[in-house]
Amino acid sequence: MARRSILIIEDEDPKRKHIEEHIKSHLDGTALDIIFFHSVSSSLDYLDDNEPELIILDMSLPTYDISEIEGGGRPQGFGGLEILRHLKMSGSSCPTLVLTGYEAFMREEGLVELSQISDELKSEFGTFLIDVLYYNSAYSEWKNRISSTLKNLGLFNKK
Repeated sequence: MARRSILIIEDEDPKRKHIEEHIKSHLDGTALDIIFFHSVSSSLDYLDDNEPELIILDMSLPTYDISEIEGGGRPQGFGGLEILRHLKMSGSSCPTLVLTGYEAFMREEGLVELSQISDELKSEFGTFLIDVLYYNSAYSEWKNRISSTLKNLGLFNKK
């Protein structure tokens, strides 16, 4: 039997490490791998053959992983949307949290608040999208929501 896993799709290392530390603080010996990808392309490659227990997804991602020979491609303000669409088209039911550091996004019609983006995403991907959260390392709302999601999915049993 394959080990259970949480997939974090995040291109900013400090944010990714903060999320990872928070998740690890709740694990009580649970056999659970935390897997990371930094781009749309590498995440889609992984998801073609794997379905984690939970995905924590950034909304703004580079197209490709950044390396010595690859610059990451064009940044995608809605790269996470491409991953959500892939999940929907593949029939995935993997619970997903979107965790973004932006309180608003620029679109053709102008600045769109995160609350509106959240409503739109939940309407389109509500079968597996749990929530859309604002990430700020100084706030605890995102931590509380991740904690409750982990508990609801049976991924930890913290008192």
